[in-house]
This record gives sequence, structure tokens and C-alpha cells, in this order.
Amino acid sequence: MRRRFLALFVLVTLFALPLHALADVVVGDSIITLGENLTEEQKQALLSEMNAPEEAQIVTVSNTEEHKYLGEYIPKSQIGTKALSSSIITITDPDSGLIVETNNITWVTEAMYTNALITAGVKDAKIYITAPFPVSGTAALTGLLKAYELSSEQAIPEDVKQIANEEMVKTAELGDVIGTEDAAALMALIKEKMAENAPQTDAELRAIIEAAAKELGITLTEEHISSLLALFNKMKELNIDWNQVGEQLNIAKEKLTTFLQSEEGQNFLTKLQDFFVSLIDAIKALFK
Repeated sequence: MRRRFLALFVLVTLFALPLHALADVVVGDSIITLGENLTEEQKQALLSEMNAPEEAQIVTVSNTEEHKYLGEYIPKSQIGTKALSSSIITITDPDSGLIVETNNITWVTEAMYTNALITAGVKDAKIYITAPFPVSGTAALTGLLKAYELSSEQAIPEDVKQIANEEMVKTAELGDVIGTEDAAALMALIKEKMAENAPQTDAELRAIIEAAAKELGITLTEEHISSLLALFNKMKELNIDWNQVGEQLNIAKEKLTTFLQSEEGQNFLTKLQDFFVSLIDAIKALFK
């Protein structure tokens, strides 16, 4: 089962929902987003942490913007009154996928960011998200989408930004119940199944959600299913080219297969297996 989760996590970081045709961008270009309420000392510390290029463009993100995209999904108190989360996004080679790394982010995982960014049409970029001290991380997506719009020179539709933020929050909330890894894997598998056979009715979409949960050994409440139905119904209305999604998934699977067959992939799986064996042995020793 753990190998299945590993595979799904890699898929989450690779496949893309093609919502937009991107403008020409220069590989290696970086854009930095800084929270508007950072102190000058905090800004300099984060720029140093990011290894920010001197020529990188810097944009600020306000707390008002954070509330605009998150206010419908989480309490205002959770968003707070200060914009602090910051990030750097660097454009990478075509078909290289997304690489997301975080620091001082406590609630939203790297896989959750990746899934939400993919929904917004972001791809082929290296992304680093950080804050001056531990924060939930919900506000970081606002800055990332703003930065990507500038780097791609194409606006992301407002409804797409909203659905990406909603997806991130719902995945994180589901992760509080079933575990963050399982929540991210479930979202990825639902998308995979939707790409394979686009649901036309609520009943068909429910069947996909339930089948994905069953395949991963996840138990969902009726409340969870209803929430996911609402989310993915909104995605259906975004006019996504699901045929192209399927093509992207096939590319992702090929990359995953190549990795697992490589010496690096085999070494990784061996280390992963050794870790779980040692963990089980340590637990057994407690009861001797």
C-alpha cells in the first residue's frame, strides 16, 4: 500500500491539468513574492534563505488579497491580519513538472500545493515556499498564482484561482481526518479516474470518488463525499480538456516507471523498505 501512495505522490507532482496555453517564458527566470507585512529584517532573511537572484522580480502580497481568495473556505481568524508567507518560483524546462519545497509551513503539505497549482494551470517550475516562523501556509498559494501570472504573462481566471484555493483547503481539512498523504493521494486518484472516464452525472462522479477511496483503503463519511462532489463539480465547469489530462497522466506514469526501474529508484525503494522493517522491529522490541 505504501508503494501505491509513493506512486500517487509522484503522479501528483508530475501531471498537469491544461487550463491555459502558456506564453513564451525564459527557463531560469525567477519571481519572488513577499508578504506585505514582513519587517525589513524578515524580508532580507527570507531572500537570503531563498538564494534569491539579484535580477529576480519581487512582488508583494497583501492580507486583503489573502482574504479575497481564502475568505469563503476558512475562518478569517485563521487567515489572520498579516501577510507573511513568501515564495520564489523559477521556470524550468518544458515537461519537467513541478517541484515544491516548503519551510515553516505547518498545515499545507508540498503535495497539496502541487495539486492546487496544477489545477490552476501551473506547470514546469521549481517552487520554494517559506515564512519567518511556523505558519499554516494557506495564504502562500495567493502569492504563487500572482507570481505565475507574471512569469507566464497570462492571467489566471478568477474562478480558477478560487477553485485552486478551495481544493488546497479541502485537501488539508481532509488530511486532518485521514492523514495528509492519503488526502493528497485521493485527490490525485480522483483526477486520474476523471481523466480516464469523464463523469456526466453526480452519480457517476460519486462512483469515482467512492472507487478511489476504496482503492486506497480510505473510509469517507457522507459529509466528506458531499464536499468532494461539490469541489469536483466546480472543476467540471472549468472546461478542462480531460483528453489532454489523460495524455499528461500517461507521460507521468512513464516517468514514474522509468524512475522505479532506474538504479536510483531501486535504491530509494530499498531504503524505504529498510526503514519500515527497522521501524517494525523497534515497535516489536517495546513489547518484549
